[in-house]
Amino acid sequence: MANANVRVRFCPSPTGNPHVGLVRTALFNWAFARHHGGTFVFRIEDTDAARDSEDSYNQLLDSLRWLGFDWDEGPEVGGPHEPYRQSQRMDLYKDVAEKLLAAGKAYNCYCTTEELDARREAARAAGKPSGYDGHCRELSAEQAEAYRAEGRAAIVRFRMPDEPITFTDLVRGELTFTPDNVPDYGIVRANGAPLYTLVNPVDDALMEITHVLRGEDLLSSTPRQIALYKALIELGVAKEIPSFGHLPYVMGEGNKKLSKRDPQASLNIYRERGFLPEGLLNYLSLLGWSFSADQDVFSIQDMVAKFDIGDVNANPARFDLKKAESINADHIRMLDEQAFAAACEPWLRAPHANWSPESFDEKAWQAIAPHAQTRVTVLSDITANVDFLFLDQPVEDEASWAKAMKEGSDALLRTAREKLDSADWTSPESLKNAVLAAGEEHGLKLGKAQAPVRVAVTGRTVGLPLFESLEILGKEKTLARIDAALAKLAA
Repeated sequence: MANANVRVRFCPSPTGNPHVGLVRTALFNWAFARHHGGTFVFRIEDTDAARDSEDSYNQLLDSLRWLGFDWDEGPEVGGPHEPYRQSQRMDLYKDVAEKLLAAGKAYNCYCTTEELDARREAARAAGKPSGYDGHCRELSAEQAEAYRAEGRAAIVRFRMPDEPITFTDLVRGELTFTPDNVPDYGIVRANGAPLYTLVNPVDDALMEITHVLRGEDLLSSTPRQIALYKALIELGVAKEIPSFGHLPYVMGEGNKKLSKRDPQASLNIYRERGFLPEGLLNYLSLLGWSFSADQDVFSIQDMVAKFDIGDVNANPARFDLKKAESINADHIRMLDEQAFAAACEPWLRAPHANWSPESFDEKAWQAIAPHAQTRVTVLSDITANVDFLFLDQPVEDEASWAKAMKEGSDALLRTAREKLDSADWTSPESLKNAVLAAGEEHGLKLGKAQAPVRVAVTGRTVGLPLFESLEILGKEKTLARIDAALAKLAA
């Protein structure tokens, strides 16, 4: 049932090329908001000055636009909760931290890193939980003053309740965390800089986010955020605790979690290879969710109409590049011819094209495009499939030459040239019959007979339908390339 009050957020850090797992998170949030007619908030978590960059921020916005995501609130569109970059909201976090301290919901911790490490090691040796032990939880004013007199700087820790925290995860069901597994935690650094543990839930509270849909790696922080939410409600900062849903891990090779360092993790790789946004999003939606038992290919509009967070599977999802490519190929086939030709345009010019701009023949491209559309997997495939039309000579691929040009290939090519010379060049069927007849004279079936012809004309052993390709290339160029191949064989 649609709920227009739904408010979800996508809040990445601008720290490099977007990761496909991040895109999957954005997709599920966006689809959930659009399904319910709710609000999709785009927020930038850019408080880590050492890692965040303006270039990465611009890449992020460009990537979201390429994918086709629109946001109702956020950078460039504004909204009632501006600003939407955390680096511009520092005064808000400082105010909330001061309120938490004043209400006794948080406290100053003067422990040094060395002291914390020693106590954690001792706890581990004793078989006890190694989280923060509450050393500064009940400091007297005199003890705190003594620490300050020593020159110690304090971080601010949130005071966790001494009781279990139970919540119903929208993906995983009811979960309970006991106090010994969720110790008091830092929310403000000693230099006064707020930590993610504070700014993320505070922003969610102030922006009235109703559903937090995020990766499974953040599940362990949820009880801490729920406790903080309860404190924020008491302080009048938050209205309610949002619902949480934790999306399954995306696994890479060897069933290891797909990390930013994995080659197949970067969104830019798929964009550069010529994945369609619709094809990539279709595949990413299947990492933890399914449209139906017997349908893997669908439009994003159809996905939005059907998507429900309760249907997401909690089990890890394996990234399968072959399946991603197959689904993308299906989406390429679904384009009308005009849209396909337009989508291929970047791969028909520099830096992708290996021919000069003057050599490009628009009429030949329009003729070959329908044949290419049924065979390419990604748009970048188009360059190598059509370059024979625009190059003066076909590419020199010695592996293809060695594979196709066997003993007797010269005789076959001479016969094929003779029969092609007298064929009807307005009919691919006539060209096929010419090569078929040449093969029969040399005891070869069509598959074996056409291989030397294909390599002589296109330079490659595989490609677009051969006889349609010959017709579009034209009689003069085709016969000249067969002559060139015969000369090379003779040499």
